[in-house]
Amino acid sequence: MTAPSAASAAPASTRRRLAVETEALAGGGIVAAIAGIITALITFGQVWPLWGGWSVGAFAAISIGVSGLGLAAAGYWRSRNLPGQEWRRGLRAWKAIVDVVTVSAVHAIIAAILAVVTFAMLQRSFEGLVVDGLTATGATAASAGLSGYWIYLSVSSITTNRLATLLVFFMASATLASMATAQDPQWWEYHFSQLGTADDFSSSLFNLALIVAGGFVTTFAIYVHRDLTTLVRQGVLAHAWAPRFISVVFIVMGVMLAGVGLFPLNVSIALHNSCAIGMSLSFLALLVTSPWTLKGMPARFFWFCAGGAVLLLGGALLFEPVGYYNLTAFELLAFATIFGWISVFIRFVNALAERDDVSDGGYSV
Repeated sequence: MTAPSAASAAPASTRRRLAVETEALAGGGIVAAIAGIITALITFGQVWPLWGGWSVGAFAAISIGVSGLGLAAAGYWRSRNLPGQEWRRGLRAWKAIVDVVTVSAVHAIIAAILAVVTFAMLQRSFEGLVVDGLTATGATAASAGLSGYWIYLSVSSITTNRLATLLVFFMASATLASMATAQDPQWWEYHFSQLGTADDFSSSLFNLALIVAGGFVTTFAIYVHRDLTTLVRQGVLAHAWAPRFISVVFIVMGVMLAGVGLFPLNVSIALHNSCAIGMSLSFLALLVTSPWTLKGMPARFFWFCAGGAVLLLGGALLFEPVGYYNLTAFELLAFATIFGWISVFIRFVNALAERDDVSDGGYSV
């Protein structure tokens, strides 16, 4: 009789985590091999800069973006069978599609942006350095493989708290990348939306980030709905309709945010401004109604909401009529307030919820 191996004797949860690690390693290895082969065919017999136009960094970023999107989608879809994620199998078809697409896109774009930043900094550090095809192939393959490994692991362990962190990091990194690569150095003298009006990489990245972030907020609303439903079931929240109300407001905010990217100022001023104002009003409604809609949350949370409202109002007054700073500064303040509030809100919800590692059975949204 053969004794069971250590892996087979391990608890089921441990075996699942080991399986995810194995899949992540295999996925990273596959995309590294594919990216390496393609890069080798392109770069053979030539020398390339680390960054600037067609370069090693460009090859790496493209490889990471394309392969990361596929790996993220595969990993996130498979993770529906992991403990605590079974409830996602009950999502309506359109929500499931938006969920997978936006989570995958956010991971792929974040990884690609990090690759661009890394290679741009290396080029700046080693001014004038060029590398041969072998080095370019190795760097691209390693970048794609490591990114693929991280992406697969990340999407396989998504929680509401992780989504909030990814949302903030995604918006911050994409916006900073757009600001750093903007061809107009005086864009900030006008307003934040000026970043999306030029016909270049910077504007394309800025508008794409807004569209993807809008879809991501919709995905975020799905997780918020589930977490708030848990609080209602535990008797923490007073109103049974609160999860749906809050999630609907988040969805409206997401649609408005995507609309800001879909309709840049140079496409339609009216639609762009309507979406921007709609998002701001939706968030303000969330703050103002929170003592009623989220009745049962700790009093200090509502003080935080009041502080956010005062900060926005004070910032608006400093912009107009005081004229202390320009519209760009106020928009940055509003951006930080909105996404900062989302992060704190989720942490309060997580602290209150007694989460179980079992399926929620017939839960459906």
